[in-house]
Amino acid sequence: MKFLLVFDFDHTIVDENSDTWIVKCAPEKKLPNGLRNSYRPGHWTEYMGRVFVYLGDNGVKEDEMKRTMTTIPFTTGMVDLLGFIGENKELFDCIIVSDSNTVFIDWILKAADFHKVFDEVFTNPAAFSSTGYLTVQNFHAHHCAKCPKNLCKRKVLKEFLDKQLERGLSYTQIVYIGDGGNDLCPVMFLKKNDIAMPRQGYTLEKKISQLAQNLSPVECSVLVWSSATDIMSYLKVLIKE
Repeated sequence: MKFLLVFDFDHTIVDENSDTWIVKCAPEKKLPNGLRNSYRPGHWTEYMGRVFVYLGDNGVKEDEMKRTMTTIPFTTGMVDLLGFIGENKELFDCIIVSDSNTVFIDWILKAADFHKVFDEVFTNPAAFSSTGYLTVQNFHAHHCAKCPKNLCKRKVLKEFLDKQLERGLSYTQIVYIGDGGNDLCPVMFLKKNDIAMPRQGYTLEKKISQLAQNLSPVECSVLVWSSATDIMSYLKVLIKE
């Protein structure tokens, strides 16, 4: 009797995009136009690599980055929700699947003492080089045409579930909590008994309702949330059933 909670990170756990939040460290808190315009769709990780080089070239050090990142606000109600999950870990396994990076997520979760809530974090590997520059790599390679080059969240979820099955663990229900376009691929993998929780007014909600309009709705149930309190209310009902 265990539930799997799958969280996105940016605009879901935190109320901002961690990758754009780091720009607060840049001179005048902005990036030069040439760098900003160098982004190509589906190649966000490479773009962030260039941003980190720019920050490093401008003398931005690890401690300054860390100070900045730990000021990022959590989404409304999220602190209470993560506290509740932490108190009920015997019922919930909890993972993050995110297009951010290991360094940012680690800093943010540890600063707020939430790292123990999550069993695993799947995100782009990042590290500081010997010269003090932050570097980031693609999470994996995949063949999914729908997803950005560096990360297919469906593949991550499927591999995680397969690994858990090998250990003899299957879940009563999967609850997927996210906001972005890249959360649609794993949501379409969910079964009838599972639930997708898209954030109200964000891309994922719009894409799910578009599918319903085109008469090809997702198989799982859909429950929209605007604050993490909505998610907590649902989980409380779930564990009472």
